[in-house]
Amino acid sequence: MKKNRRNKRVLLALKIVFLSFLGGAAALALLFLYYAKDLPRPELFGELQLIQPTRIYDRAGEVLLYEIYGEEKRELVSLRDVPRHAQDAVVAIEDANFYKHFGVDFRGVARSFLVNLRLRAPAQGGSTISQQLIRSSLLTKKKTLERKAQEIILAIELERRYSKEQILEFYLNQIPFGSNAYGIGAASRVFFNKAPAELSLAESALLAATIKAPSYYSPHGAHTEELTARKNYILQRMEQLGFITATERDVAKEQALVFADPSQSIKAPHFALHVTDLLLAEYGEEFLRENGLRVYTSLDWDLQQAAEKAVATYALSNKALNAHNAALVALDPRTGEILAMVGSKDWWAPASYPEGCKPGVSCVFDPKVNVATRIPGRQPGSAFKPFAYVTAFQKGHDDKTETIDELTNFGVWGGKEYIPQNYDGKFRGTVTLRQGLAQSLNIPSIKVLLDFAGLRDSIRTAREFGLATIQDDTSLYGPALVLGGGEVRLLDLVSAYGVFATEGMRVPALSIAKILDAEGNVLRENRNDAVRIMGAAPIRIVNSILSDNEARAPIFGSNSVIYFPGRQVAVKTGTTQDFRDGWIVGYTPSTGPGQAIVAGVWVGNNDNSPMDKEPGIVLAGPIWRNFMEHALSKF
Repeated sequence: MKKNRRNKRVLLALKIVFLSFLGGAAALALLFLYYAKDLPRPELFGELQLIQPTRIYDRAGEVLLYEIYGEEKRELVSLRDVPRHAQDAVVAIEDANFYKHFGVDFRGVARSFLVNLRLRAPAQGGSTISQQLIRSSLLTKKKTLERKAQEIILAIELERRYSKEQILEFYLNQIPFGSNAYGIGAASRVFFNKAPAELSLAESALLAATIKAPSYYSPHGAHTEELTARKNYILQRMEQLGFITATERDVAKEQALVFADPSQSIKAPHFALHVTDLLLAEYGEEFLRENGLRVYTSLDWDLQQAAEKAVATYALSNKALNAHNAALVALDPRTGEILAMVGSKDWWAPASYPEGCKPGVSCVFDPKVNVATRIPGRQPGSAFKPFAYVTAFQKGHDDKTETIDELTNFGVWGGKEYIPQNYDGKFRGTVTLRQGLAQSLNIPSIKVLLDFAGLRDSIRTAREFGLATIQDDTSLYGPALVLGGGEVRLLDLVSAYGVFATEGMRVPALSIAKILDAEGNVLRENRNDAVRIMGAAPIRIVNSILSDNEARAPIFGSNSVIYFPGRQVAVKTGTTQDFRDGWIVGYTPSTGPGQAIVAGVWVGNNDNSPMDKEPGIVLAGPIWRNFMEHALSKF
């Protein structure tokens, strides 16, 4: 009896399970019918208009500097014209189980969920190639459960209707690879100037590496080290999945890739990519690719061309002095607008390596690194001195205050006695602070730092002026701070000198003036608010000293590259220990109407190796002079 009742309960449970299964299957079938009925024909995939480009312009809106994906460059190709290793590279990084699943890889979804849960961040996605194709072709980017259900159902239906080869061909013809190239046909020509059938294994892996974030991983961008690392990871995955052998992997990793000349695709490259990084941080890759923003920057195209020409011309002659790179930044000190930015002497040139140095380890010249904004920065040498002097002037001292220029033991700093020398090895006895700063005398400047200004207050002044990389910690520095013992970025240093130009008004550097959406509506308009951080009186003393040609003549001569007859141009040079860095920063003091400018130049080597024993005025001075002559002719 009990056994019969138990059997009846089991049969009832089985019926319920069976009916639930039938109901679920029926519901799923209805969903399939509803969402899959309008699935487009295969030929429509290559015709879909997916994006509107984000365009970055100069300040006048007349010169297009860069497009984030721009207008689509597309060349439809048959899968049979795409090398097998190119197909495998994409599959390896985007959907390793592509040939095994039916549109949705539930194991991949579970794996990515666990990884993201462990990292507490969306580090991995679980979408298959079919899902990506459906999402980019038919659905909005709005992340909802309904859209995800549509994506899964349509991906399954896509796999039912089309073969794996057809789906992969759709995908390879549609996805963006960066630099306006959509589809592998356009990408192979844009980056390597060859048909996709001619792509090598290494080239194929590199193109596959860009798919995740085409702007960030662009071979024409500033993140080439990250791109190379991702390319090598893909080769490793291909070997693990059995697509290639270990030998093929190693050969491809070592292959030197030669890219097609993209000189028409980007102007003012370091500046344009600096702006791109700011946009990516605010809006994200996907939004910029699809929403057609119009970005008007602060760049003055005429001054940018003059800057590039000055840097290229004199950096070439500096090679004889073992100085292989240079950078320049110019801005309007009243608005903070960056007018020109050259991050290296030649964006398009190949990197230069010293004898015995292997690529990827160190180089004296790296064209893609933006020295103007790089972190960590470089030591500024005597270009730091004005921040100590203005602190002393703020405390009541003036340019007539005297100190003694003599051999001085400043005690033990950093574990050894600190007994510095002046640049020329001479001592001048009693000197005024005007002479000390104008002639960039080291001993008087250290005494100003320690006796008149104070180390802590000088650090505070430097940070308030905009040198954020100078740490608010006196234990990190000593007397050498006034000789450039802290690290700064060129952009920050030029911006900080802008406070001298405006007699105490701090205006942060600005590169983006206005952003419009695709319909012309203003999304953002930037206007810097000036903040007074110091009274005008002490700064006017610094401006007077730095533009006093007579006071600096004993060191620089009466007709040096920093002298402009009939114009007040304040200038400071800097040279670091062992001649690793040469600097010059100069500006037109201005608080009234009319144009003003502050410009700075850095010269050195990317690997921080020393140059020949020449000061900043010799190495950086001619570049700065050439640029300033052009800039001042416009005012």
